[in-house]
Amino acid sequence: MANTSKTGGYTVVDEGLASSRPNKTPRLDADSDPGSASRSRDLVKGKPVEKDGPLTVQIQDFVAQALDGLCDNSLARLKFCLRVILTRESRDILPTTYEGVFNDCRVVVCAGAKGAALYDVLVMELDRSCCNLRNELGKAVEDQDSIDWLNRFVQVCAWFEGQVMLIRALLAYLDRAHVLKTPGHLNIHELAFTSFRRHVLDYMNIIDLIQAGVRDWLSWERNEGTENPRRVYIRDLVTHLVNHGAYSVIFERFLEHAAQRVAEERERALIVFQPTTVSVVERTARRGLLEGRLDWLASGAIVPLMKARAADQLNTAYSEFAAVEGLNILCREFKIYVQNDVANIIKDTEHEGTMVERLLEFKVFCEGALQTAFVDPQTKQPNREFSYALTDAFAYGFKVRRNKPAELIAKHLDRLMRRGQRDMSDPEFDQLLDSVLGLYRYTDDKDVFRSFYHRALARRLLLERSASDDFEKAMVKKLKEKYDPEFGMGDHMFNDLALSRDLLYEHRARLPEGSPQRNLSVMVLQRSHWPFASRKKDVDLPLWMQSALAAYVEFYKSKHQGRKLDWDHSIGTATLKSRFASATKDLTVSLYQAVVLLLFDESVELGYKQILEATRMDEGELKRTLQSLACANKRVLRKQPVGKDVNETDVFYFNSEFTDPRAKVHINSIQAKETPEESTRTQSHIDSDRKHYLDAAIVRILKAKKELTYEQLKTQTIEAVKSHFMPEVSVIKMRIAGLVEQEYLRRGEDDMNRYIYVA
Repeated sequence: MANTSKTGGYTVVDEGLASSRPNKTPRLDADSDPGSASRSRDLVKGKPVEKDGPLTVQIQDFVAQALDGLCDNSLARLKFCLRVILTRESRDILPTTYEGVFNDCRVVVCAGAKGAALYDVLVMELDRSCCNLRNELGKAVEDQDSIDWLNRFVQVCAWFEGQVMLIRALLAYLDRAHVLKTPGHLNIHELAFTSFRRHVLDYMNIIDLIQAGVRDWLSWERNEGTENPRRVYIRDLVTHLVNHGAYSVIFERFLEHAAQRVAEERERALIVFQPTTVSVVERTARRGLLEGRLDWLASGAIVPLMKARAADQLNTAYSEFAAVEGLNILCREFKIYVQNDVANIIKDTEHEGTMVERLLEFKVFCEGALQTAFVDPQTKQPNREFSYALTDAFAYGFKVRRNKPAELIAKHLDRLMRRGQRDMSDPEFDQLLDSVLGLYRYTDDKDVFRSFYHRALARRLLLERSASDDFEKAMVKKLKEKYDPEFGMGDHMFNDLALSRDLLYEHRARLPEGSPQRNLSVMVLQRSHWPFASRKKDVDLPLWMQSALAAYVEFYKSKHQGRKLDWDHSIGTATLKSRFASATKDLTVSLYQAVVLLLFDESVELGYKQILEATRMDEGELKRTLQSLACANKRVLRKQPVGKDVNETDVFYFNSEFTDPRAKVHINSIQAKETPEESTRTQSHIDSDRKHYLDAAIVRILKAKKELTYEQLKTQTIEAVKSHFMPEVSVIKMRIAGLVEQEYLRRGEDDMNRYIYVA
């Protein structure tokens, strides 16, 4: 059989496979269209083509050959362009425009798939350029003093960084289409800066020249007692060293140099002086090297060393500062760095989802540094001032954003309790939970954490999503005993569930064998112990479901006189046995989903308004329920018209063609997850509770004191509620004004700034 493809009304056939008969006749009669004359004159193997026969085409790989040649030319041109761009004061000019370089890169990387070859060329040219720059700097010192040489170094750095920016723009396709898809490859910026550091900044002669320039500048200013006009070189130098991640190297070498010089002085003193004099010589040498430079060294060393997680170098810095009684300066810079880093993590709304993990990682490093780097040599214990500084820095860092850190810590714990310990041992998992609770200590918004944790705990228990009841109970006990007594509500939740199970077993025991009501599962919860508000509107259940619930109500009231049961179906679940064309499957769904699906037992298709009328569900709930059934990955319903959103004009059908490899299929429901709207509602409830809490605290304080000035009342109110949350002063002022209007308080007649309790 011929391999064919259709084009322009004729069948194009690979030569040698064509049959004598055409597979398709022309769309038009012969010579009736303008192109027919030219087609009839076409030749194949020197012979005219028959008008009613197939068109035979011989295909040769001209395109591939031409593309290879084009790519090779573009790659060669790019290599020359990179050589010109990365050569300082080059006399050559680019053979093409910047747009031409950009297009050549696109041809090589995208069309020719030769990104690896271009990447190798770039590596080679960067290494060549950096070696030339190092040689240039080495020769420049011969005709310049050390401070002027720093200016030459700054100029070289600025030129190189500018050229790297240009190359990144011109070779954008290399970064996007090759580097991102190649594990282990550095992007252009990282590749260039790595090469510069390896070939320039890691060379001892360059580091010595930088240190000599800085040292001579310092000596000049101290000896002259005035500002050196070339001080700007030092500022620019620091900027470029930070850009290249080499700032710490200079200060590390300075500290190493100081330690080495002190050791040399000690060694000489041991030979020529009495032992009592050795310590004096050592102390004097260290002071001569470090005094007057401590602020500079502390601010310069802490930031890069903390960023690099360099605990050993931090210990060296600690030892040197301790020897000259400068630990307070080092501790101050340590606290500033930790506070700023914590604040930056918390303010990073773009990466909010990993906030807790990043805070934990940083806290683990800081606590490890306390144990290894900032250790008192006499007691062998972490320096207490550094420990206090770490605690204060985290607490201040948390203050930059109200409420959100507490909410995210609670949600992180929720994920851990759902996931469980997996391959961790019990002690390891318990330690992980403790580390998260360690962050909870730093937040002022204890009530926010409690509210979100309480809601998450309730969902885990009611939906049976918790990995371990034992860990749940242990966590509630820990929170109650170590952090907040109000977590005792968790005990009541566990008690409610235990009593509910006992009642359910007793109810089922009274039912006859085989009764469908034995499948009913009910949890009776005391509303005061659970964080769910009563629902003003709920779904209409099928009659047989209502009958089962009525039987349970009758049983419950026979056990407990005078109690009322309110049903909440929003977090209920059901298992439906559903027959599809391929097989019968058990669908695990929410109760709302079950009510909707059961409607299709009697109807082939239902419109949105019909479903709404039959269920009388809240419209928002109904749309989310239909969306989960007809628009998600597991579509047991079909929707017309097809789309991701549910509209009032949509029509729904049971999807008899639904397939799934599992016999038991879980259909995710939006109701089982906390939506942003629910999070907002929770926050609104917290704000409302805070107002009542403040009102109660203000009245209680004034009832005891009878009268207070505004400042006294404000201070005592903050003190009374700070274990739950830190109120804003403006809110306190507003609550006081509200209580005056309600005549719980009154202002003093002679002093309007004094408040008096109204009995």
